[in-house]
Amino acid sequence: MTEQDPSKNTPAELSSNEIAAGGPVPGDLSLLEEELAISAEVASPGFFPSINAAEVADASRSAFFPNAHFTGSFNGPNQVYAWRSETKYQGCTYINNRRPGELYIVGGDFPPIEGPVPPGPFISKADATTGREIWRTYVDNANVTKRFIGNGNLNILDNGNIPFSWGTQVVLIDGDTGQILKHQNLPTGQAPAEDANFKHLCILPDRTLLLKCQVRPTGETGQGTAAIIHGIQKGLKQPPSYVVAVEPDTLEILDEIQLEEPSSAPHAIDVIDGRIVAYCPQDSGMVRIAWDPRAKKLSFDNWFAKPIRPGQTTTAAATLMGEWVAMQTNGAGSDKIASTIAVAHRDDASRMIDVFPFGQLEKGQFSFCMPKPGGDPENQMIYSADQGIEKVAGIKLDQKTGKLEVVFVVDNNTNTFQGVIGPKDKRVLLMSDAVKDDPSLPMIKAFWSGAYTERVTWRDAATGRLLAASDCFDPLTPNSLVTPGFGGRIYFPTLKEFIVMQVLPK
Repeated sequence: MTEQDPSKNTPAELSSNEIAAGGPVPGDLSLLEEELAISAEVASPGFFPSINAAEVADASRSAFFPNAHFTGSFNGPNQVYAWRSETKYQGCTYINNRRPGELYIVGGDFPPIEGPVPPGPFISKADATTGREIWRTYVDNANVTKRFIGNGNLNILDNGNIPFSWGTQVVLIDGDTGQILKHQNLPTGQAPAEDANFKHLCILPDRTLLLKCQVRPTGETGQGTAAIIHGIQKGLKQPPSYVVAVEPDTLEILDEIQLEEPSSAPHAIDVIDGRIVAYCPQDSGMVRIAWDPRAKKLSFDNWFAKPIRPGQTTTAAATLMGEWVAMQTNGAGSDKIASTIAVAHRDDASRMIDVFPFGQLEKGQFSFCMPKPGGDPENQMIYSADQGIEKVAGIKLDQKTGKLEVVFVVDNNTNTFQGVIGPKDKRVLLMSDAVKDDPSLPMIKAFWSGAYTERVTWRDAATGRLLAASDCFDPLTPNSLVTPGFGGRIYFPTLKEFIVMQVLPK
């Protein structure tokens, strides 16, 4: 177990949110029974029924959490309470709940591009209130293995065990003890094994694991997922990605399929007329793969959407909105053309409509939309974040026609997912918001240099109106998520630790 830092949370270090809390934040215990009941209703098949047993809410990676609560006020002032985890977690990226009180953390998977590599990735189990570590299981150390280390997703199977993949490896971890139960090497197809990272792991409705690798551009030697973006922006060629289907309890490889292009963003799972499909974003658009659970075979489906306009860069992960598939562009950034949100009909990809939520780029602006679009399929709202221009938009989808209407644009500077929490009539948009050390510095330069702090914002998801905002802390780990928890709590992962927060009326 990691030793505790005795100087942690001394009065001189406390923010106003921490002073207000005065200690760990247990959450509203009266909400647990309701949250567990809703979680059982909305859980994707194969996943543990929890607020986020999947890396981003569910098999479709929706970042949609109707089973989580906003415990503040919609009409009056609010107070944010915060407390730092008792244990430090280097490179803390993904945080998942299992049962109330049980928290799982991925760390050690966000190394710096150059210089010494911290050991990892590792999976930790922690107390959900204090952040005190219960156990830690390391699966790699690149100083020894020389592997390319990038982000790794965290998903919890319906039996409580954790399948975890990184590099060209996948393991099954006992969710109670941290013991590694199974291990498997993964094939990489046309992608060189030394440049492949199987970040993308999801659980299909028949419990099969579907994994897809990100690939570091050839000639790029940096570590971490950021090295992929660095290589692309330097013009290096990126090999195509590979998809592998794996049995969840034995890790036996069932089938594999070669994509024609790089697929740097994760896949999203859907079921259409009883068929299991996965939407895989590629540089030129979105391809769909089908899984036959009886034959245990992968195949390309007759569906391909092309949302990329000339001058734009790679498509982000899909957001499923009923009959439509929403896509965000400029995943690798562009100084030539603004980002768009496009929707394509799931029965006919040629039925596609897009919109520029932020208008056209002004001189000197750089569009950078690393995260997938957020979505509220019940209220037909899509959310788009462009950190390059430091704004977030809310967009209304007409389910019948696919028409897109921009409802609001707010100044909110985030490079991560736009989570949606709460009941249908009181949805809240949960996001990080970066505050630059030098307001005149372009955000892309501040991002790469780390010259910013970051806070959490809670906004009315229908209007973008700010309901609450936390103090500024160390930046949210890039490519991670402000994670909802039980009892109205949220978790904010940083490269040092994570912070537990809750909002209450002031």
